[in-house]
Amino acid sequence: MPISIKAPMTREEARKLKAGDSCLISGVIYTARDAAHKRLCELADQGKELPMDVKDAMIYFVGPTPAKPGQAIGSAGPTTSYRMDAYSPTMIKLGQTGMIGKGKRSDEVIAAMKEHGAVYFGAIGGCGALLSKCIKKSEVIAYEDLGAEAIRRLEVEDFPVIVIIDAEGNNLYTTGRAAYLDTQK
Repeated sequence: MPISIKAPMTREEARKLKAGDSCLISGVIYTARDAAHKRLCELADQGKELPMDVKDAMIYFVGPTPAKPGQAIGSAGPTTSYRMDAYSPTMIKLGQTGMIGKGKRSDEVIAAMKEHGAVYFGAIGGCGALLSKCIKKSEVIAYEDLGAEAIRRLEVEDFPVIVIIDAEGNNLYTTGRAAYLDTQK
């Protein structure tokens, strides 16, 4: 049975999740890809205020398509997360507790997750049209000039994800592969 998560999510709540947990997220999450992350980290380096509160925030790595009439957002499938690896440790130190994307993460990101209490969720790639049905409201809040990669504030309901890497560094990509290989012996 999936675990219901309310976003934003505290570090204590993040630490309770384990790699392999199936979850449904409801609440407020943000979107940002590499160009937006770069700008956020530059602001942080300069000691300036960010355009959103990253404390306890979840950031979805997505560049959605335009919304059709009557929809909150267009297709919204995850993008490859390693493009944010240069920026994620800084964002985690600033308070971010959750990341949603697809693909592997660097050792530096995993170390920051373990140190500060954050998790990496996987969303199913190729299902952007289905995932967009869980997004009830979408509003650009920063960097409109980035188009699809602008930062958006999303209100989501029962957004399906799986914990890929937990706050202890357990990695489903590693353990899942090992379990599969054991069945092949």
